[in-house]
Amino acid sequence: MTRVRFVSADGMQVSEVEGKPGDRLLDLAQADGQPLEGTCEGQMACSTCHVHVEPDDFGKLPQATEMEDDMLDLAADLGRTSRLACQIWLTEGMESLTVRIPGAVHNMQGR
Repeated sequence: MTRVRFVSADGMQVSEVEGKPGDRLLDLAQADGQPLEGTCEGQMACSTCHVHVEPDDFGKLPQATEMEDDMLDLAADLGRTSRLACQIWLTEGMESLTVRIPGAVHNMQGR
């Protein structure tokens, strides 16, 4: 199992969930009530599931594809460790993953 920590943009709220290899970060975030829209339902056609991966965890992930990089260019509050949650899949041996919700997130679904 992987311990996934979601940190609010202001750093004041932390939520922890457990996931298993093959789980998608976007699905875990939405099930936990995190304000990640995922308007395109994970089809990488928007940037509404943008997160900041903690620097210590960023290297655990495969490199973003060119298509993901193009979508990230549309994200607000872009940073060096920005990724789309729909493109992060938990893997075997990944013990933990911490992501921060960007300050400019706006969830149109009202969650």
